[in-house]
Amino acid sequence: MEAFIRFTNQTQGRERLFRATQYTCMLLRYLLEPKADKEKVVMKLKKLESSVSTGRKWFRLGNVVHAVQATEQSIHTTDLVPRLCLTLANLNRVVYFICDTVLWVRSVGLTSGINKEKWRTWAARHYYYFLLLSLVRDLYELSLQMEQVAEDRANREQLPSQDPLGYSVADEETEWLQSFLLLLFRSLRKHPPLLLDTVKNLCDILNPLDQLGIYKSNAGIIGLGGLVSSLVGIVTVAWPHMKLKTH
Repeated sequence: MEAFIRFTNQTQGRERLFRATQYTCMLLRYLLEPKADKEKVVMKLKKLESSVSTGRKWFRLGNVVHAVQATEQSIHTTDLVPRLCLTLANLNRVVYFICDTVLWVRSVGLTSGINKEKWRTWAARHYYYFLLLSLVRDLYELSLQMEQVAEDRANREQLPSQDPLGYSVADEETEWLQSFLLLLFRSLRKHPPLLLDTVKNLCDILNPLDQLGIYKSNAGIIGLGGLVSSLVGIVTVAWPHMKLKTH
């Protein structure tokens, strides 16, 4: 109970809970819409989703400052590839939060001279760039982990492998695929923060892909991806050691 209280006392923790609620409503609404006797439930879910989405915007108002700080920190990353990916990703994240703030100003009626669709497209585009660069960083980190696991495995092997009789090209391709998948599984199992970060970014990127028309998805897929991503976010906020660190 104390851990839950500490979690909800954090702004990021509350935002993750709101986000999980929002995407749960979206997923449930998609599943219930085809049923004729669920109109009232669907309407309630839609209203709750809209209210939670509005509430999340209050939690995100200060994220521009956090994104700027993250950009400054990423510049000092020792490895070149993560430094480049994270710096560019965080710069796009800054622009995304600026666009998001402008949309919030428009939604609360502080000004009416804002092209909502244009700013929404800009926000989706920079959010997409942020996630794409984050995935490139994840793939780079994964390649390093796979290389390390492969070296450890090679060092443990004592006897050289011998090709069996009747060994074909098809067998070689099958064995290569199996070895690759096993290496991938061992690498991700050895580094849970990398697994969580990759899953989160893959789930998050579904939304901007749909908004930009690059890959259209339905509300069910986006809702499921958003829910999984939110749960991963909750895990990384509740247990900071599960968050992927920069070096």
